[in-house]
Amino acid sequence: MSLPPGFLDELRTRLSLSQVVGRKVMWDSRKSNQGKGDMWAPCPFHQEKSASFHVDDRKGFYYCFGCQAKGDAISFVRETENVGFMEAIEILAGEAGLEVPKRDPQAQQKSDERTELAEVMEQAVQFFRLQLRTGGGADARNYLDERGLAGAALDRFEIGFAPDAWQGLWDHLSSKGVSPEKVLAAGLGKPSSKGGKPYDTFRNRIMFPIRDARGRCTAFGGRAMDPNDNAKYLNSPETLLFDKGRSLYNHGPAREAAGKGAPLIVAEGYMDVIALAEGGFGACVAPLGTAITDSQLHLLWRISDEPIIALDGDKAGLRAAQRLIDLALPLLEAGKSLRFALMPDGKDPDDLIRAKGPQAVQQVLDAAMPMVQLLWDRETEGRNFDSPERKASLDKALREKIMLIRDPSIRSHYGQAIKDMRWQLFRSGTSGGPKKANWKKGDWRQKAPTKATADTKASLLAGAGEDTQRQMREAVIIASLICTPEVVSEFEGQLEELQLSTQEHNALLDLILSHAHRGAEVLREKIIDARGLENLEKLLNAGHVAITPCVRKPGDTEMALMTISEELAKLEAEQGLSAEVAEAAEDLVGLADESVTWRLGQAAQARNLAMRSEHEDKAEYDTAPNGARISREEKSAFDALLGKLNVPKVP
Repeated sequence: MSLPPGFLDELRTRLSLSQVVGRKVMWDSRKSNQGKGDMWAPCPFHQEKSASFHVDDRKGFYYCFGCQAKGDAISFVRETENVGFMEAIEILAGEAGLEVPKRDPQAQQKSDERTELAEVMEQAVQFFRLQLRTGGGADARNYLDERGLAGAALDRFEIGFAPDAWQGLWDHLSSKGVSPEKVLAAGLGKPSSKGGKPYDTFRNRIMFPIRDARGRCTAFGGRAMDPNDNAKYLNSPETLLFDKGRSLYNHGPAREAAGKGAPLIVAEGYMDVIALAEGGFGACVAPLGTAITDSQLHLLWRISDEPIIALDGDKAGLRAAQRLIDLALPLLEAGKSLRFALMPDGKDPDDLIRAKGPQAVQQVLDAAMPMVQLLWDRETEGRNFDSPERKASLDKALREKIMLIRDPSIRSHYGQAIKDMRWQLFRSGTSGGPKKANWKKGDWRQKAPTKATADTKASLLAGAGEDTQRQMREAVIIASLICTPEVVSEFEGQLEELQLSTQEHNALLDLILSHAHRGAEVLREKIIDARGLENLEKLLNAGHVAITPCVRKPGDTEMALMTISEELAKLEAEQGLSAEVAEAAEDLVGLADESVTWRLGQAAQARNLAMRSEHEDKAEYDTAPNGARISREEKSAFDALLGKLNVPKVP
């Protein structure tokens, strides 16, 4: 909404900045000069003892020499009250006695109606609070006392009681001059379906006023005193004032507390919020007994960048958390996310804080997990991944969830986090269900368990010449993927498990796996940003790479598929032989047997079969004692190993 010219100037003119700021600070009388409008105080935006926060009343600006916070009355209200621009204008206009201009006559009429309904709701608040103190509210008082709610908490949250009468509130409001139409419009009464007298919406219930961010009572939540009542909790119907899916219980106080640095906690019910607030967790809200909506999620993110979802420690609470993941994934933005703190089994925040105190709740909050971890747990918990088909099913499910994320940067980071956890699961040597482990961020390929280092393998397999050949194959694979990134999905599983020989190749493959889905142009930009144009050109212009058909013809998927399949097969065969040699080294420390040379022979045959597509099987072969064929090059490397271990050479 645009404001008329001059309105903000008039607003600033009518207000004293020191008066606005003075509600939040204690002025330092030694440094301040009120006559000149030169005021000093400890800064309300950061913890300090000295008075470094300066207000210049004449200019209408403030500045902190400690944290460099600065602004005018509007920005001060926005920061300290944690509200938006128009809400800050409305707050200041109310103090200055100015009316915020309305958009049109119809909007003005609706605003007037809301104001009238809010006044009716305030009368209802006072009525319910009074009823709690009467004889008819004795059972309600006893219940609240058993739940540990003292008088201060009852006053703070304005808890009341709706008497068990057909028209208790109706008659009270009528005596105050409130029309029947207003009672019905406020959601406090319902017309009789049989044509009789209207009746109160809430009867024989403990009443919790629901206030909006501006502090207006817009609705009520009622907890039934009768255990046989059809609805344990009942909320007001939707009205001109109240939209259930766009409201949060304890919104205003939580927003103010979060603005001062308190973590925002989202609980399930009224009693949870009250218990948390009384336990010192001031920034806590509840979604009014329903699943969180997208509008409520945006409200939460306006209060805090990373709310903590503290749900009950039972199956229903876990299901609610998991449903929230599907809602939140498409809405994620940079810096906006969720964390999940699951209470102990069978406990809610109210139970836990009454049983073990605020410290127990704090420990649960400190252990809150990021949303990506809960997503992973949901897809893997209790499942077995002992077959390729089951692993593929997991990959598909996770890929579908990640693709819901609209922000490409967040989607990329989620993909990398999932790959880290996937490696932890599939490369841990277990074929059973998932085992939770403390994985750390970083290049997971560098952490893959191996039987020997790269240098050891190179020496065992005839030295630097073969290592260079391996790097050339890797370069061809990487260049082919860069030129035709559409084929990455066909090899994703193999690429994730590929152990590359250089840090540069590992870095390039990480970028390919993270950005290939965004197309060749974006992928190249990301590679240039991360590794530099010179390194990319060096890779693509290398002689053995430049002559590769699919590099010469970028976008030729058929040629790329053929080339990458062939090169991966060769690399895997070479890796297999390297692994067998490394394991043989361990076996030969004890007593050697024919199975060692048999395994080496089998691995050598697999490797040479993979090489034949380039006519690389011209080496002469010798025969091992068990009859297996082994090349002279491999026999020489193996004999060198036997010599180091003082084991007789293969004849």
